[in-house]
Amino acid sequence: MKNECVAVVGWILGIEGALGLIGIKWLDGDLGLIHLLFTPDTWVYVVLVVIGVGVAVGHEAARKRGRVRG
Repeated sequence: MKNECVAVVGWILGIEGALGLIGIKWLDGDLGLIHLLFTPDTWVYVVLVVIGVGVAVGHEAARKRGRVRG
């Protein structure tokens, strides 16, 4: 169960970063929930996308290799 939570948190971070980038670049303002806590720069959203998708994809690959139960 704990390992599945890691993948879910990774996807959530990636989606939040993607929403923020879309909002800054093509719409009038930030999207997602991160901007409600503080006003992040564009590079923060890029880092969120990279870390979030990296964690999620890494977890899925490890699960398929059999290293993670779930």
